[in-house]
Amino acid sequence: MKKLIFRKILKDIFYFFLLVSLSITIIVWVIQAVNFLDIFSEDGHSLSIYFKYTLMNLPKIFSRTLIFIFFISIFYIILKYENNNELMIFWNNGISKKYFINIFILFSLPFLIIQIIFTSYLVPSSQDKARSYIRNSNIDSFSSLIKEKKFIDTVSNLTMFIEKKNKDGSFERIFLKEDIGSTQSQIIYAQRGRIITLNEKNYLKLYNGKIINNKNKKTNTFSFKETEINLSKYKTKTTTFPKMQELSSFVIFNCIGFKNDPTSDCGKNSNGVYKHEFFKRLYSPLYIPLLALISSLLILRSKENYNFQKFRNFIFILGISFIILSEITTRYFGSKMLNNLIYLSLPLLAFFLIYSIIFTHTKKTLHK
Repeated sequence: MKKLIFRKILKDIFYFFLLVSLSITIIVWVIQAVNFLDIFSEDGHSLSIYFKYTLMNLPKIFSRTLIFIFFISIFYIILKYENNNELMIFWNNGISKKYFINIFILFSLPFLIIQIIFTSYLVPSSQDKARSYIRNSNIDSFSSLIKEKKFIDTVSNLTMFIEKKNKDGSFERIFLKEDIGSTQSQIIYAQRGRIITLNEKNYLKLYNGKIINNKNKKTNTFSFKETEINLSKYKTKTTTFPKMQELSSFVIFNCIGFKNDPTSDCGKNSNGVYKHEFFKRLYSPLYIPLLALISSLLILRSKENYNFQKFRNFIFILGISFIILSEITTRYFGSKMLNNLIYLSLPLLAFFLIYSIIFTHTKKTLHK
C-alpha cells in the first residue's frame, strides 16, 4: 500500500517537473534564439549553422533551470496535496513524517545524478559542439554582411565598402582591402560586382577595376575586366577557440595540477581558473537533496494551523535563498582548496542541520 501511495505523489511531481522544465527551457531557448539571430546575420553564417548552434544550447538552459524547477515541483505538489487533504492518506496508513521526508530525499538522488551528468559532461560537450559549427563554417550568407556606404570588417583580415547595393543583388563601386600578412596587403577597386555560387562555394565576381598589391613597401598595380574572389577562404571574427565552459571535465581535472607551465596543453590559464570551473560543475547538484528536504518541511504543519500561511512562505523563501546562495558562491571558487571545500560543505552542513531539526521535531511529536 505504501508503494502505491508514494508512487502517485512522486509521479505527480515528476510529470509536473517534466512539463514545467520543458516549457521554461523552450521559452528561454526561443528568446536566446531570437538574440542569436542578429549576431549570426551580422557574421554571415547560414541558417543551418544558426539552427544547429542554438539547438546545442538546450542542455545548458535545462541544466540552469533544473534546480529551481525541481524545488518548485515538490513544493507545489505537496502544497496541493495538503490543500486537498490528500496527505491524510499517508498518516492514516501509518506512514510517519520522517519516513515521508526520507522518501523524498531518496527521490532527489536521481535528479542529483542527472544534474551532475549535465554539468560535467552534456553541457560542456554541447557547448563545444556548438562552437565547432562556427569554427568549421565559412561565410555562407556573405550578402547579408554587405550594407550600403558602410565599412564592413566583420570578416577576418578583410575590409569592404560598397557604394550601392541593387535590388537584383549586384553591387556598384566596390572597395576591398585584404591584409595578407604583416608586410603585405591587397587593395581591389571595381565598378561592378555580384556574389555567385559555384560548387557550393561563394565567389565575389568583379568587373572593370584595379588591383593594388603592397609588399615590403613596394607597390604594383594592374587593371582587370573580370575577376573572381573565393569568399570561402574567409572566416568571421566570431570567437572560435574553446572557452573554459566548453572544455571537458576530464581536461579541466588534469589541468588543476598545472602551474603556469607554458609548454602545457592547458594554455595560459592559471590553476585557480580550472579549479573554479571544476568545482562549479560539481557544486549546484549538491543543493538538490537539500531543496527536496526543505520543500518537504511543508508536511510538518497542517493547513488548519493558524500560522500555516506564514510557515509556507518561510519554506518558499528559504528554498529560494539557498538557490540564490548556490549561484553566488560559485563565483568565489578559486585556487585555495580550503575555501573551495568550505563552499562545498555549505549545502551538506545545511542538510544535516535541517534534518536534525526535523528529527527532533518528529521525536517530540511522538512523545506528546
